[in-house]
Amino acid sequence: MYRGASGLEQASHADAGHADDGAPDDAPAGETWSRVKRRLRVELGEDVFASWFARLELDAVADGCARLTVPTRFLKSWIEAHYADRVLATYRAEAPAVERISIGVRGTPVRDSRKPQDGSRPTSAKAPIPTASFGPRPSAAPSIQAAERHDAAEFAGAPLDARLTFQSFMIGRSNALAHAAADRVARHEGGQALYNPLYFHAGVGLGKSHLLHAIGHEARAVGRRVIYLTADRFMYGFVASLKAQTSLAFKERLRAIDLLVIDDVQFIQGRSIQAEFGHTINALIDAGRQIVVAADRPPAELEALDERVRSRLAGGLVVEIGALDEALRASILAARLAAVRAAHPAFEVSSAVAAYVARAITANGRDLEGAVNRLLAHATLTGSAITIETAETAIRDLVRNREPKRVKIEEIQKLVASRYNVSRSDILSERRTAVVVRPRQIAMYLSKVLTPRSLPEIGRRFGGRDHTTVLHAVRKIEKALGEDHALSDEVELLKRMLQE
Repeated sequence: MYRGASGLEQASHADAGHADDGAPDDAPAGETWSRVKRRLRVELGEDVFASWFARLELDAVADGCARLTVPTRFLKSWIEAHYADRVLATYRAEAPAVERISIGVRGTPVRDSRKPQDGSRPTSAKAPIPTASFGPRPSAAPSIQAAERHDAAEFAGAPLDARLTFQSFMIGRSNALAHAAADRVARHEGGQALYNPLYFHAGVGLGKSHLLHAIGHEARAVGRRVIYLTADRFMYGFVASLKAQTSLAFKERLRAIDLLVIDDVQFIQGRSIQAEFGHTINALIDAGRQIVVAADRPPAELEALDERVRSRLAGGLVVEIGALDEALRASILAARLAAVRAAHPAFEVSSAVAAYVARAITANGRDLEGAVNRLLAHATLTGSAITIETAETAIRDLVRNREPKRVKIEEIQKLVASRYNVSRSDILSERRTAVVVRPRQIAMYLSKVLTPRSLPEIGRRFGGRDHTTVLHAVRKIEKALGEDHALSDEVELLKRMLQE
């Protein structure tokens, strides 16, 4: 079961006095739910909480099941797919008698999203509006179909976060080019679109989503029609339009705008969905409309996407946002501390503590946000001052769980080729001489252990080879490593060089 920071958990229980016993007493249940939401806000951060949990409400608690509701089917699907276990664990930390949760759309029937621990079938639950108990009823189908038609007809993209603007974006060496391109595109009026599409790629928490929201805000301010979508929202909208037979309206809606902003494009899946995404990109570019896209890797590395879509995305301006340097981390941290201090005037963090946090947390901006949330929780729940020692304890998990460097297959190929005095083109070629085969197999092995790529994806990156060829190479090197100590030392050295 997930547990929050020990200080926060103890303070929460001390404040609660006792856990909610799951009885249908509205007052205790409401108080417990308020504590659950406070914990989620502190543990996940303000951005995540505002995006996904601000509209999550408690309907009732009965028979060990907490029935929660949200206003849209998309929000229900997202929380169930990404946060259901987290919500349940947090709820049980406050109310151990709650064994499961169910999430439904307000005004429609809901089912339990968690199975009972004894393996029996989930208990049926009543919808927030209907009074009859939930079950397979003929009358339920029309309401679900009506909801799907409504969702498809009202498809207008995801909301922009009011806090993510150009004014709140911190500029450093790693993101200066991305910021300049974003600002130019957002303020461009009339004529042909600039850098079309504009494509940002970066690791988690480095600011690409912030720039997308900022572009959307600025473009709307000058009267341009903007739709902002995550990959999940695009896929949901397309599938809902097919089910509701409103796909033509869906397509016309997307093609009638001035600026399309797509985040996390690496998650777009499905042949028909990718085809529609490609058609949308082509139609907008041909019509001179602007497209801005963000992903966690360059277009060429989006192996799951159709090759024609990748080619289109790579045809504009592709900008990488690099890692945050210490000066930029310090600026981001200072801005976040100032924002929190405005809401909590008694919250004080010395310059020495701020400098320590900026040095210790190097992964991304979201970890800096998490660090501020932990320091705030410690200060408000314990009432003690924030020292370097308490800060070290509060952010220990963020420092320990830093993300390792993201290794690219191209980097592996180049390093191995250089190490063994062959060219990268030799490694990708069909040559089968011993001087080329061994480095190629080592590069395939390193690609398997150092990257998240599948065997078929690795094979495609090594000259279009079959996944069985990659599997053979991986097994052969694994066997050789156990028999040849010199080779084992050599491969370990290559790993360290790639991960530094």
